[in-house]
Amino acid sequence: MAKRDPELTARNKAIRELSRELKVLEPDVLDLTGFDNVHSLHGKIGGKFDQFIDIKNEVIHSPDHFISLWLEGYKNELINLGSSIYESNLHETYRLLRTIPVFKDYLFIFLRRTYLRNYDALSKKRPKVEDAEMYIGQNNANYGILVTPRFNNGQWENDKSEIRHFKKKYWSIGHVLETGLVVPGKEDQINFVDLEEYLKFFVHVLVRNSGSKYEMEIAELYREYVLSHEDPESIPLLIPEFRYEGVDVIHKYRLDFTIIEPNNLNKIGFELSPWSTHGKITGTKNKTQKSINEIAKSNFEREMDKHKSYFKKHGVFTLIYTDNDLENVDAVFEDMKKYLQPQTSGQQLKLHMFEDFFNKDFVNASEGAEG
Repeated sequence: MAKRDPELTARNKAIRELSRELKVLEPDVLDLTGFDNVHSLHGKIGGKFDQFIDIKNEVIHSPDHFISLWLEGYKNELINLGSSIYESNLHETYRLLRTIPVFKDYLFIFLRRTYLRNYDALSKKRPKVEDAEMYIGQNNANYGILVTPRFNNGQWENDKSEIRHFKKKYWSIGHVLETGLVVPGKEDQINFVDLEEYLKFFVHVLVRNSGSKYEMEIAELYREYVLSHEDPESIPLLIPEFRYEGVDVIHKYRLDFTIIEPNNLNKIGFELSPWSTHGKITGTKNKTQKSINEIAKSNFEREMDKHKSYFKKHGVFTLIYTDNDLENVDAVFEDMKKYLQPQTSGQQLKLHMFEDFFNKDFVNASEGAEG
């Protein structure tokens, strides 16, 4: 049986408590505001939070942060109405907020509950549409990892409208168990019945094809790490062979491994660069020292261009491990584990109450617009 998520349990408990508080205030609010029932009340205060907050791009860290953004958006909307403010339904709500303290209390509790009920969609950073798909693997053995995959006109794409509603942590083990992998150009998905099946595919198909003993050792260490973790689905994917040109068969570069941190979507690349495959020059018997130096320089510049290109195009900062590092693969994986720790955002932003929002100056400005 899967372990109960303690954060979800605490959140549900808080939601129930807020619902009880609303129930206590409800009779007074209905009596003083004149709303016929709680449904019309909630329709007035709860149906437009996406009008006041840019929920497609805003990452909201707490109920207080949500309320402050709502207030800011609401205030800006009123100001933008100008002389037509009294023709808007928003002004009625504003009047009630100014004159009936219990209505304001009710609104803030309602907004806190709204945030907690929509926590998953509101609290995590969402990938941009262009960053919501990734293609990995060797030529003719490449796969796609998308967020909300659907097959359309012979190609895989994301259902853009659903990206922010995705329940799992982006680019985590839970992500790939939810979506599987897609096969470019074919209406085929590779789905995994459980964690063990995905990790077996990861080691023996995705990584084994590289032919690198170091990558295989890293893959096995990752499998052990995930299987022994108390919350394996929250662990970021260790993504092998991230393709620079995406789905294109002819591609410029691949990174050995990439990790995308679920909370901030930072990308970290890991390149295993032993001399035997990345720097060694063979057939030097008939070459001059100058030509050997030119080849070595070209090899070095190509490697550096690869890493700079990944950073410029995909925002991937790459750590490079050479022969001395690879003598201790366990130590290399310890570096990777720093980015594999599932973390909950600890940032808690204070509520900014906009002290002038309900003050007389703002009221007078609005009343002046009426005349």
